[in-house]
Amino acid sequence: MKILKKKIETLRLEDNVLKILKANNIKLVGDLWCLNRNKLKKMGLMNPEISHIIIKLQLCGIDLNKRVY
Repeated sequence: MKILKKKIETLRLEDNVLKILKANNIKLVGDLWCLNRNKLKKMGLMNPEISHIIIKLQLCGIDLNKRVY
């Protein structure tokens, strides 16, 4: 899928979320797609931020459970 090879900036996430993801070497949507909620929490993201990420991924037709719509 093309979306998995795009940079995470294409998801238009909040700046603080992008900083946390980049600090954890998450640069592509595919890198983010491979994670789950627990891994995101361990990176320092809060539930509302994780929910926002999930919504943004679903709008692209994918989710954190490795599903493609």
